[in-house]
Amino acid sequence: MRPLVPSSLTADWRRGVTYQLYVRSFSDGNGDGVGDIPGAIARLPYIKSLGVDSVWVSPWYVSPMADGGYDVADYCDIEPMFGTLDDADQFIKECHRLDLRVMVDVVVNHCSCAHPWFQRALRAGTNSPEREFFYFRDGRGPRGDEPPTDWVSVFGGPAWTRVTESDGTPGQWYLHLFDSAQPDLNWHNPAVRLAFDEIFRFWFDRGVDGFRLDAVPAIGKEPEFRDAGCDPTQQFAPETNSPTSYWDSGDVHEIVAHWRALADSYSPPKYLVGEINVSTTEALLRYVRPGELHSVFAMNLAKLPWSARQFRHRIDQHLSSFYPDESWLTWVSSSHDEVRTVTRYAQGDEEHSDPALGVRRAKAALLMTLALPGGACLYQGEELGLPQVTDIPVEMLEDPIVLRTGDPSKGRDGCRVALPWTLSGPSFGFSVVAPRVAQPTEWTHLSVESQEQDRNSFLHFTRRVLHLRRHYIDDAVSDMEWLDWSDDIVAFERGRLRCVINFSDVPFALASPGRIAVMSETSGSGWLAPNSGAWLWI
Repeated sequence: MRPLVPSSLTADWRRGVTYQLYVRSFSDGNGDGVGDIPGAIARLPYIKSLGVDSVWVSPWYVSPMADGGYDVADYCDIEPMFGTLDDADQFIKECHRLDLRVMVDVVVNHCSCAHPWFQRALRAGTNSPEREFFYFRDGRGPRGDEPPTDWVSVFGGPAWTRVTESDGTPGQWYLHLFDSAQPDLNWHNPAVRLAFDEIFRFWFDRGVDGFRLDAVPAIGKEPEFRDAGCDPTQQFAPETNSPTSYWDSGDVHEIVAHWRALADSYSPPKYLVGEINVSTTEALLRYVRPGELHSVFAMNLAKLPWSARQFRHRIDQHLSSFYPDESWLTWVSSSHDEVRTVTRYAQGDEEHSDPALGVRRAKAALLMTLALPGGACLYQGEELGLPQVTDIPVEMLEDPIVLRTGDPSKGRDGCRVALPWTLSGPSFGFSVVAPRVAQPTEWTHLSVESQEQDRNSFLHFTRRVLHLRRHYIDDAVSDMEWLDWSDDIVAFERGRLRCVINFSDVPFALASPGRIAVMSETSGSGWLAPNSGAWLWI
């Protein structure tokens, strides 16, 4: 593998905090009720005011929107509902003017069934070069009416769909590890690799500073397709079931190393961070070996219950095996794929939900995440303490997980509702008209305008913590030392910083408290309130 570019060239990324922008629900600039790039450009000063260092733009490419834009029909053009390439260029330019780096999402495992690549494959027929761009296989059984393997989709249901050939007869099957509208690309084919080289260069040459690479292990498939013993009633869960012959296998690391070489060919080098859903820390770390990705998202924190023991175990598991001088973790508590933090932590017990408890815990979790070594990522609205919207009518749900499983509780639509910007209006300032999915009426109090007026708001708390992180934490990759204080306490020190998180329902006495820099909840002198956190200078 190529030697790494010296770490000083990526120091800003490894210390930085990224803001995830989901274009469709961020801000509407043309008044049609859909978020777009001009709307996002107008709000960039707000993003800058938070104290973040970069912006990650979720897919803004041409797409039928079968999976929120992760079904790409053209990687080198912008979805018309979001704007134009000129708008994208202006967005990049304005970010750079504000000293914000730009990272865009690249969906590498699959494209849209509407992409010209797939449409040509359908027309070309069996054994054609066009079909070799994907995984077309003959079915099993006397008439080929059984899928080629027993593989199941991440979104539920079979991972194979049969096509109708141009003469109207039932034909081959194609592989899709996600939705049937997202056919998997065949990365064993050199033509696919060359096509993505061109896509990478297209965006790098337009000034994008890096990529967030989607579902990277999914491209790692063994050439021989074998049954994996899948339960057809279950979704494939890579966090517990990988590696398999169709996930995190094959020559995936050779491909990743090639991407890194391409990124390093630019001056300054471009940045690569991966979404790596795998079942072990060892498998995760293989993606950040010298010459591969700069960083990976540590997404497992977003799946943990409110438990000091589990958080410490998972953090320690990641940090104890990392390459501190060569790569780093990017900590993620929330995203477009997860139940929002406030709602996730509001579960007081199995039957009752306590929104105020969720807010307290979400603030404490933010303190913990931003104190850890490495980078961090905030999902839009996380800085406002927005909850999940759980009462969207079933007929308005668009998530393919819901459509494939029939289970609305598994859907992600509720974390993708339009942001509230103002106290009033048909969409609380998101647009001049109502969005497709209405925001809850109580979001008037969670709007940016409302929180700007309240010095004790979640927004002001987030800004303060980000300011402290930027200016007073010595080094975001410095060594960390655990403090063994209590089973319900996560506490650690990094240089002058001491971070203490109280996971219990009772106050905790701070021994030798030092000077308090920030607390998520006020408490008596020398005490840390239940379900809260604090940073102290020692």
